[in-house]
Amino acid sequence: MILASLVFALLAALLHVYIFIMESITWVQPATWKRFGVTSQADAETTRPLAYNQGFYNLFLAAGALAGAGAIALGHPAVGWTLVFSSCGSMLLASIVLAMSGRKYLRAAATQGATPLLAVALGVVGLLTA
Repeated sequence: MILASLVFALLAALLHVYIFIMESITWVQPATWKRFGVTSQADAETTRPLAYNQGFYNLFLAAGALAGAGAIALGHPAVGWTLVFSSCGSMLLASIVLAMSGRKYLRAAATQGATPLLAVALGVVGLLTA
């Protein structure tokens, strides 16, 4: 369970790095802004600062999950699990907020929330049964 939890934490981190790239680096490219439901290049330019900031939130969450997995691998489980649960828990909660924003966001919320949910759930079960 522990290894599976860490694999899902790493997958969640990689997804959030990808989201960072889209929001903070490629936001004004039509393929990116259309994926987020933005309807025009002008709207993408207008929302660019907001997306840029949001992207860095995703990067920092990813960094926390990666640092946590690394700390666990290096023999610092208390620090590592604190980071994994905090980062993945925040990712999961953000996906719940996204899901509550409207039906059109359910797929994105499920994509964003599945891996951190599995990381947290499997981590808890793994730690309780160890």
